[in-house]
Amino acid sequence: MGTQKMKAVIPAAGLGTRFLPATKAMPKEMLPVVDKPAIQYVVEEAANAGIEDILVIIGRNKNAISNHFDSVPELEVKLMEKGDTGRLERVMKSSDLADIHFVRQGEPKGLGHAVLRARTHVGDSSFAVLLGDDLMDERDPLLTEMIAEHERTGAAVVALMEVDPANIHMYGAAAVEELEGSDAVRVTGLVEKPAQEDAPSNLAIIGRYVLPASVFDVLERTEPGKGGEIQLTDALQELATDPNGPGVAGVIFRGRRYDTGDRVDYIKAIVQLASDRDDLGPELRPWLKDFAERL
Repeated sequence: MGTQKMKAVIPAAGLGTRFLPATKAMPKEMLPVVDKPAIQYVVEEAANAGIEDILVIIGRNKNAISNHFDSVPELEVKLMEKGDTGRLERVMKSSDLADIHFVRQGEPKGLGHAVLRARTHVGDSSFAVLLGDDLMDERDPLLTEMIAEHERTGAAVVALMEVDPANIHMYGAAAVEELEGSDAVRVTGLVEKPAQEDAPSNLAIIGRYVLPASVFDVLERTEPGKGGEIQLTDALQELATDPNGPGVAGVIFRGRRYDTGDRVDYIKAIVQLASDRDDLGPELRPWLKDFAERL
């Protein structure tokens, strides 16, 4: 199956309580990372991987997300009249990235439930899931490698990253085995947010998945788990241990990842991305160096 037929699902129904009061009236996915909202980076990543059909799972008070990806003719005309082609191009880009759809999650019952809400839109095809809290640097492609592994094996594919064992309780953790003739690994077990002493490894599941449509049947019967929510990790555990299925594979990511789900990491993401930009970095980097020396 080619990537043109694959759809992407972006769960964006969370309340963003860690960023209150900023997220009282604004979706956390719309918090700016330099000069683009966080969710635009995620949509761009899917589009760069060849995905043209994207479903965003939203909750209450998330209309700003759909507005962002809509065209704004009056703004475009004003910029055109001013001859501000640079800003015009950036404004229009967000509405031309992909065919973007929206569906409400309803009750916030967890990531697994949010993914299940995509069933009607996705149908019987494999699909990608991208979480908005994790931004992957466009210079370090991940999703294309995951799609290729899924197309080669039919397995569900998760993105894994080595983390400090002391922080593994913040993630789903994977037990893995090497796969002969492949850079990927076989996932033999998954645990959602384990205590450090119970974790099968320090390989954390980060926010990228490529899943077969069969995961929907598993999610339908998955009981609430950690935190009383329907966990996608629990459904993947069933796929990983199914002797009659293609199982679950893991692609270990060693590139640049920016976590925007934590306040300090969100600030770090802005500084890192801005420092690397040609239009901002030359002025920002010397200032950062001087600021650090004065601390």
